[in-house]
Amino acid sequence: MCAVPGRDIRWSPPADGRHTAVMDPVTLETDRLALRAFTPADVDAVHEACQDEDIQFYTPVPVPYRRTDAEKLVGETLPAQWAEDRDYTLGAFRKDTGVLVGSYCLTLISRGVWELGYWAVRGQRGRGYSVEAARALCDWGWATLDVHRIEWWAMAGNTGSRAVAEKLGFTVEGTLRNRGIANDGKPHDWWVGGLLRP
Repeated sequence: MCAVPGRDIRWSPPADGRHTAVMDPVTLETDRLALRAFTPADVDAVHEACQDEDIQFYTPVPVPYRRTDAEKLVGETLPAQWAEDRDYTLGAFRKDTGVLVGSYCLTLISRGVWELGYWAVRGQRGRGYSVEAARALCDWGWATLDVHRIEWWAMAGNTGSRAVAEKLGFTVEGTLRNRGIANDGKPHDWWVGGLLRP
């Protein structure tokens, strides 16, 4: 276990202690949460969480979200992304109950630039878990990856995501008009923010 200076965050690095071309999933710990790779035992929790209309509207999950979608995500997609060194996704789980809080990821955009993405389980929102989990993941990224900027993107109107980003210190840098088409088939404006290496 390694600690991030100035923060109460602990993480287990890869065996050789450095970033490699094939990153093994890590485990991060905060006071209240354990962040780890999803396992087949988490499929039901992921499936249930992604029935939420907000997650289906504001994130690019399939709609309708079937159990087979969760199985493919957990069993194939996420492990492949870790192996390809382009997308590091961890589930955040409460230490006291083991309940899933949400999904948090860093995705490679370009050299030195990663995007922070997340969704939170409806019943776990409003308790500061997303800020705690996302901060732990960002701190791990600063300590481990070749990164000088972390970006945050959210569809305009996703005030919960924006509140988390602002609490993390992201500067909201603008609004891109009709940047992307959501699951409703319509183009929507998106907010963009940035966080630079401390």
